[in-house]
Order: sequence, then C-alpha cells, then structure tokens
Amino acid sequence: MGDWKSFFGAEAAGAAALSGLLFVGLSLNLAKILSMPKLVDRARLAILLLLAVLVISSLQLVPDLTALASGIEILVAGLVVWTLASLLDARVYRGTDPAYRARHRLNQALTQAASLPYVVGGVVMLAVGPAGLYWVTASVVVSFCKAILDAWVLLVEINR
Repeated sequence: MGDWKSFFGAEAAGAAALSGLLFVGLSLNLAKILSMPKLVDRARLAILLLLAVLVISSLQLVPDLTALASGIEILVAGLVVWTLASLLDARVYRGTDPAYRARHRLNQALTQAASLPYVVGGVVMLAVGPAGLYWVTASVVVSFCKAILDAWVLLVEINR
C-alpha cells in the first residue's frame, strides 16, 4: 500500500483545488444555475465526484492502513457515491426534454464510469488485495474528467 501514498496525496490535493475553483465558478453563475433545477443537480454531481476523490484519497493516506480496512473504506464510500450519483443523474434525466435524452445517456454513462469502479475496487480489495486500487485509479481519473465537463457546462455553456 505504501507505493500508492504519493498517488493518493496528489489526487487529494487536485480534488481539493478543483473543488475550490468549482465553488468560485459556480458563484459567478449562481442565479442562472438556481433557475434551472437540472443544472443544480449537475453542480451537485460535479461536487460529489470531486468530494469522492478527496475523501477516498484522504482515507488511503492513513498510516498503517491494511488492505482489508482500505477495501471496506473504498467499498462503503463507493456505494454511497454510486447511489447518490445515480439518483442525481436519474433526476436530471427525468427533467430533460425527450429530444435531448439520448445525449444525456452519454452523460449518465460517464457518471457510471466515474462512480461504479470505486465499488468494484472495494470488492477487489476485499477479495484479492491491493489490485483493487487500479479500479480506484480509473474512478479517480474519470471523476476528474466528468466533474470538469460538468463544470464547463455550468460555467461556460450556460452563458452561450
């Protein structure tokens, strides 16, 4: 597990910095975002994904963490993130005009790709050991990409 400390340290720092920037950016378009409920949920989703990276990465930095404890932490956090993200995405989908729902399915697929590997990683950690961290790595990378895409919509596309 020691080999992963620098990775998780960098990811926690990146997630914290991006979360701060997202909050500043959201404050610039707050009135527009609050006027559209599905954009509020999209903002929540971006924050949730960055918070997941921050929390899971921070938990992995605890000294003398065993693979079992790591697996439990990742699995529990992953289930929470996956459930909340899926609920938010479903609510956005229901509020989306039927003409644009096909486009939103790609967004939902990205949300699943960002959150579900945490669950898989936790299960693999419990069954096999540190190999589950490769699944966590996938979640972290896709979570950053998805959160940045959501932030782009909330900060740039909203003003078009």
